[in-house]
Amino acid sequence: MSQKPDLPGDLLALACEDLASAEALDKAERVSDSPVGFHAQQAVEKALKAAIASRDLEFPFTHDLGVLMQLCEDAGFELPADLAEADRLTPYAAALRYGLGNPEAVAAKNALRWAALAIEWADAEIHRPRR
Repeated sequence: MSQKPDLPGDLLALACEDLASAEALDKAERVSDSPVGFHAQQAVEKALKAAIASRDLEFPFTHDLGVLMQLCEDAGFELPADLAEADRLTPYAAALRYGLGNPEAVAAKNALRWAALAIEWADAEIHRPRR
């Protein structure tokens, strides 16, 4: 008998790894905010996808946090108000890694705060008893 994979749990664990990476990079002396933003974006992305997967819904393979946040709301989740601007991390997923684009910079402390909040929220939603 094969065991059904725990996609929400696996995604949440990966989100935690990305947050840990972002925190470690934030402490490094010669690292700019951009790599911190990348890992924070990845943490938020995976946390949102974990929540969506917990409802047995499919999610697109996108890095666009605005799209994923909307999918969460469409699925009936109430996102924390403090995550409202987390979609500002979206450019860190790809464009900024290659020096493309010039979006408004996100301070590492904000990126880390959004990542931690997204993980905390998703964990609570995933483990909330269903009615």
